[in-house]
Amino acid sequence: MPTVSLCMIVKDEEAVLARCLSGVKALVDEIIIVDTGSGDKTKEIARQFTGGIYDFAWNDNFAAARNFAFSKGTGDYLMWLDADDILLPEDAARFLALKNSLPPDVDTVMMKYNIAFDEQGKPTFSYFRERLLRNCPQAHWEGAIHEVIAPFGKILHSDICITHRRKAHTDPLRNLHLFERLLANGQTLSPREQFYYARELYYNARFAESAAAFEAFLGDGKGWIENNIEACRVLAQCYAALRLPEQALHSLLRSFTYDCPRAELCCELGYHFFVQQAYPKAIFWYKTALLCARNDHSGAFTLEDCYGYLPHLQLCVCYDRLGQRAQAILHNEEAGKLRPQAAAYLHNKAYFEKE
Repeated sequence: MPTVSLCMIVKDEEAVLARCLSGVKALVDEIIIVDTGSGDKTKEIARQFTGGIYDFAWNDNFAAARNFAFSKGTGDYLMWLDADDILLPEDAARFLALKNSLPPDVDTVMMKYNIAFDEQGKPTFSYFRERLLRNCPQAHWEGAIHEVIAPFGKILHSDICITHRRKAHTDPLRNLHLFERLLANGQTLSPREQFYYARELYYNARFAESAAAFEAFLGDGKGWIENNIEACRVLAQCYAALRLPEQALHSLLRSFTYDCPRAELCCELGYHFFVQQAYPKAIFWYKTALLCARNDHSGAFTLEDCYGYLPHLQLCVCYDRLGQRAQAILHNEEAGKLRPQAAAYLHNKAYFEKE
């Protein structure tokens, strides 16, 4: 059985660190904790689980900190988690099963990262990340912000999920300020960094700057295909916020030049026409979304509601606006099968029952 070193970077994580480590201590052979400047009881809590605690002078570079943590790992494989990540019991069992059966030639194990959840705890936003990596030079982090290791060697997509359970809100300006310091210091952003910089501008409602950054990213032509598609989606939202609907529409359609339509983009197109009260056009795109097959292994950000619940919910509203009550009820019931406790579904159900 291979040995696994869990290597984490932390700062001021006293609220969540014990929860994270309690769920994984029986799964791994070594725990490495690298503290980047905590002022709370983070290191005291870490000592309850490991003696492998190190300090790292923060230098505005997440990859540097993670590489330092990885350098301390002695296991056959290196694993990373953030302090507000957990493994649910069923995923812990899957992890042990994988550890017992992992083929010796596997270099990278991908695990799904569940980020957001509905009222029943079902993931609504997820994507695969490189999570378990052979301890070798290729296991090297890149990128000062939104750091990544390019999957290498033989890659295995597992059925293990890492669940992100944030207890406190992080500073929404943190990553943006890091990018701005990089730019102020004259650093040229890589295509991936340019994509994430544009996203941070969008998250902070700097829509014109975000649109310009996304246009530069797409115009450069060096982005990863899934980032290109996501850039088109968020760029359209920037243009919509700037009240430039034609540019928003062109951005969404531009995504089709990179690959077949994604349900996320079809839903955005449906909403574009929905707000214009062009309901037949909106219906076309929401129905198209229902035909799109998910490809979780693509590495894209997956908005799971776009592959069923959201198109049915919006089709309900569109048909209701057109006076086609039977079709509206049908689609609301389909939405309810997927999320029976969703407030929007229950509201629509009550609305139809009153009539």
